[in-house]
Amino acid sequence: MYAVIHTGGKQYRVKPGELLKVETLAAEAGQEIQFDKVLLVQTDDGIKVGRPYLEGGTVTATVTAHGRHPKIKIVKFRRRKHYMKQAGHRQNFTEVKITGITA
Repeated sequence: MYAVIHTGGKQYRVKPGELLKVETLAAEAGQEIQFDKVLLVQTDDGIKVGRPYLEGGTVTATVTAHGRHPKIKIVKFRRRKHYMKQAGHRQNFTEVKITGITA
């Protein structure tokens, strides 16, 4: 059994028991949350597809931690022009553990 959910402007394929890093959510560690924007659910009966979202479809998850991804370096450089800029970026994330899928 798996589902495709939409959160943080991205789509994720999730299964029960899976750990997932998504865009930052306003929830404390240990709190249970629900994703109601479910695009697709695959069960033993078959595949159910929403248009665009599935009616009554929810995915429940528990927030395990908040954190930051590794730093990426941004370099802007123009050769022979005495121009070079450097910057770094670390994106925040929320790690969730999928506990259940309801179609």
